[in-house]
Amino acid sequence: MTANLILGGVLLLCLIGVAWPFLCYPLILRALSTKATTAADGPVPSASLLFCAYNEAAAMPEKLANLAMLKQRHPGLEILAFDDGSSDGTGDLLAARGDIVTLVRGPGRSGKAHGMKQLAARARGDVLIFTDANVVLDEDAVANLLARYADRQIGGVLGSLHYMGEGETATAAVGSLYWRIEERLKDEESRTGNVLGADGSIFSIRRALYPDFPDSVLDDLTVSMAVVFAGKRLIKAKDVIARERLVTARKDEYRRKVRIAARSWHTHQHLRPQLRRMAAIDRFKYGSRKIVRWFGGLFILTGAVAAGTLAMRISPALYLGGALAVGAVLWMGVRARSGPFAALVDIMIAYAATLQGVMKAMAGRTVTIWNPAKSR
Repeated sequence: MTANLILGGVLLLCLIGVAWPFLCYPLILRALSTKATTAADGPVPSASLLFCAYNEAAAMPEKLANLAMLKQRHPGLEILAFDDGSSDGTGDLLAARGDIVTLVRGPGRSGKAHGMKQLAARARGDVLIFTDANVVLDEDAVANLLARYADRQIGGVLGSLHYMGEGETATAAVGSLYWRIEERLKDEESRTGNVLGADGSIFSIRRALYPDFPDSVLDDLTVSMAVVFAGKRLIKAKDVIARERLVTARKDEYRRKVRIAARSWHTHQHLRPQLRRMAAIDRFKYGSRKIVRWFGGLFILTGAVAAGTLAMRISPALYLGGALAVGAVLWMGVRARSGPFAALVDIMIAYAATLQGVMKAMAGRTVTIWNPAKSR
């Protein structure tokens, strides 16, 4: 009986660990009071828009058209691009539009963090706006973003990413669902104080806050967290909208998540001394949205072992029936392209990829370069 209670307790804790970032944490955030921003009138700061590209020739026509539209609406907007040794003509396409974008060519594959540091060193705008080569911004995005900087306590502003291609595959559907949850969490974090880290699709900081960091870290997390470390607010603006196509192939999404998780953990190690000095509420947010999620795969694996052991102790027939049912669901999910079973498999794959990336980083391995997903 004691062993059964222990196994049941382990299973319960694992279930809470998996649910924490998506159920428990949001409920706690909703109970926290709102920390309002201060409305102020002042001059609109100048801005530089920065992005890195590697083999994004297919995305360049839409990207360049979007940049031309932004430049027309904001003639003073400085646009800088870094080509990380593309072999498909991406750099040449950017160079041909020297009227709207200044191209910096890298020496070869040096990685996004290196490229962004090169661009930030050249930028002249008071605010640095970071985005990706395959992301387009709505026409009011820059104006709405810069308006937030009238409040001097605002050190950084995130935008809202809207994904396209949600219904194409189960992988895309799961990715879209995950991102909608992520966006809501960031909204609540922003309402209650600080968002704990940005992704590279659309965010900005005051140029004076741009930190120094090694090429091996995740630059968007490192740069955005510098705002929090400086005692300024990092907020999210719902009306600053960026759009990007979803990854639709499982193998592309798996590789992407392994790479991001590995670099996230390496970044966590790099930032640890500063993370410890954050306010208690920000440490709670960071742990809930990042650290607990990174080990979700371990919670699932441990919970599965505990559940199987408990079922075997209760009844071998129960264990066998449960194992067959789980195996059947996974088999159908692997074979399906859409539907609930396919979605369940994609969720499991996401957890496995994240855990693999974290384990890879903990073993001392890291990733500095990236390849764009072919299935966008």
